[in-house]
Amino acid sequence: MAADMFAPPVNRAMKVLDRSFFTKTVPTSVARIFSPKDISRCRKALDRSRETLIRPRIQPVQLDPDPERARDGLKCLVLRPEVLPHDRSTWSPTLQELERDGTLGVVPFELKLDYSNFSYLEIMEAIVPPPDREEHEDEIPTGFTRAGHVAHLNLRERYFPYKHLIGTVLADKNPTDVRTVINKVEHLGEENKFRVFPYEVLYGPDDLNVTLKEQDCTFRFDWAKGEVVCDVMAGVGPFAMPAGKKKCFVYANDLNPDSYSALVDNIWLNKVGDYVKSFNTDGHEFIRKSAADLLKVDHKTDIFEKRKYSRSNPPPPGPPKLLKTLVQPKTFQHYVMNLPASAVTFLSDFIGLYARIPKLPVSEARKLFAPHTETKLPMIHVYCFGTKTDDQDAAEKELCGVVSGYLESTITPQTPDTHIKNVREVSQNRNMYCVSFRLPEEVAFRES
Repeated sequence: MAADMFAPPVNRAMKVLDRSFFTKTVPTSVARIFSPKDISRCRKALDRSRETLIRPRIQPVQLDPDPERARDGLKCLVLRPEVLPHDRSTWSPTLQELERDGTLGVVPFELKLDYSNFSYLEIMEAIVPPPDREEHEDEIPTGFTRAGHVAHLNLRERYFPYKHLIGTVLADKNPTDVRTVINKVEHLGEENKFRVFPYEVLYGPDDLNVTLKEQDCTFRFDWAKGEVVCDVMAGVGPFAMPAGKKKCFVYANDLNPDSYSALVDNIWLNKVGDYVKSFNTDGHEFIRKSAADLLKVDHKTDIFEKRKYSRSNPPPPGPPKLLKTLVQPKTFQHYVMNLPASAVTFLSDFIGLYARIPKLPVSEARKLFAPHTETKLPMIHVYCFGTKTDDQDAAEKELCGVVSGYLESTITPQTPDTHIKNVREVSQNRNMYCVSFRLPEEVAFRES
């Protein structure tokens, strides 16, 4: 069966979507089922013999092509084009037997296809010219980031003439998920301290107010209940909210006043106020003061028994049972910096983190950590951009070199507790990575 039999018609000149253009008729055949009670049995048999037409967005059970039979509600099964109605040699033994015993007949059929039968990629391949492999190694954009009802694209220049078509078709093919499609029009550089990228709307209303609900949170880091996390560039709280739900204490900071406002709202909406504390300050200053600030805070939260009550199982008298009390530690176990364009430049603020605490000599600060206690120095998780390469070892060495430069201390992929994760591809030549390492002792206690 030629694949292009089911491909949509091609129009390279289309710049405004015309859904009516994408119609075609595919000649094939159907198994006419004489009795409605046999439809399920025949469907299973012809599926096993691989003669039913199985394609995305095409319903194999159709009304009979004869109008009178269709009015009576009689159905047929669409068969693959290789099954010819007047050539029994193209029929399987299963189909021949069903025809011989009078269960069905095989007749010609014209399968009508329209815009709804084609995928996003099929429609775009019918509109966008194929790339010149000498000039373009990229393919039609299919990946996007979704937040609520908003789909976010990063289109390459070659696709700019088709950007509104891409947005419209993308929304059409994701009708329950996407109402607005946007494209980032500039890179989010280091000069953009609020991480607010300029964008254009390709489809739908200019409404970026989204609500995200995550019932089963996926944790990117192994945070334990009762640990303290310092989220330096918290945004609206994508790390802070799940961590708070897991009963981690979080100091969540963002300099952007709009992000901070949304962060405060999200803490209330997610009911994590006992665990997540919000800040609106410069990240450099936040890091430098974080250790001293946490030492001054005495905070604990009680965890009570949760029970489901009903009319037949009313709550017992008195307050709920206290299960345990979590006491917030005096030192951070993790620092997270999710600002890939510039987060590594904040690493220098960790130099002397525990050597500049007022009224606490370095000799006393050292006693907060191993070997004097069981507490280890914090893990640092820094997001950054790096070269896209098939040589993972080379990429890791390059990233560790950048980290080492800002720390003024050597970190290698072999350093204990060091982990480097390739998060995702962001362009043809660049990936996003997360470099995790334990703050070196000689960095944490370095005196100027």
